[in-house]
Amino acid sequence: MEIFSTSSEIRNWSRTSRLAGRRVGFVPTMGALHEGHASLLRLAAELTDDVVLSIFVNPTQFGPNEDFNKYPRTWEADLETARQAGVKAVFAPGAEFYPKGYRTQVTVPEGKSVLEGEIRRGHFDGVTSVVAKLFLSVEPDVAVFGQKDAQQALLIRRMVRDLDFGLRLVVAPTIREDDGLALSSRNRYLSESDRHRALAISRAIRASVSAWESGERDPRRILSVGKDELAANPPDVVDYFTLLDPDSLEVLDTTESVDKPAILVAAARYGATRLIDNAVLGTVWD
Repeated sequence: MEIFSTSSEIRNWSRTSRLAGRRVGFVPTMGALHEGHASLLRLAAELTDDVVLSIFVNPTQFGPNEDFNKYPRTWEADLETARQAGVKAVFAPGAEFYPKGYRTQVTVPEGKSVLEGEIRRGHFDGVTSVVAKLFLSVEPDVAVFGQKDAQQALLIRRMVRDLDFGLRLVVAPTIREDDGLALSSRNRYLSESDRHRALAISRAIRASVSAWESGERDPRRILSVGKDELAANPPDVVDYFTLLDPDSLEVLDTTESVDKPAILVAAARYGATRLIDNAVLGTVWD
């Protein structure tokens, strides 16, 4: 497994691989890898010949009240996860990834200020910009993302289509703990009692999904059964529990029937830890 720190190095490696007739897969991360990330790497290995993992804690997607310096860095453990998943190259860019005087942003206007974007102002501009830079560095044939960050995946899908990156975007299902909690690097910050309470998120999502699967199409009723479940063991703060339109990237109009695919999205805080989760109603990902 090779490790590169500059865009020119990983780009040359990727081009050499493709000139040899091999397909390049790519999984971008901020490190602190867990089984969810490992599943994305294994999927990329199934779909392509040579997998690139990027590890870069991107400062431009952190808001003013979010501590970039406290984001977990687990370099050695991450490299071991990469080796076990069959990764061929790791791209870990340094400070030069954002050269002095860097000003350019890649933005997707629709949806960037909705839900996560409203709560974390500027976050999605940071995400789409860094992902665009990573795509230009790695030049992958296939890029694999996780569904847990569904709103992010939708914005990246729009960016890939609009800017014609010429790659296949694959969104893989969320990996969960045995008790249903979505795997996240943030789970390590939950106290034992908060972790137990946090299971209400996945239970609420399952309740709403069950209502939809049973034929319910009134969005207010779909959301109501989930909110009732959430209220039975409430988080400290519920940021949102709603339905997202994957085409418009806006919150679904609750006066209209859910007759087309939608994504049920949730965000809540337990103590100082903020968790997000979601479920797809219908077929959203190509």
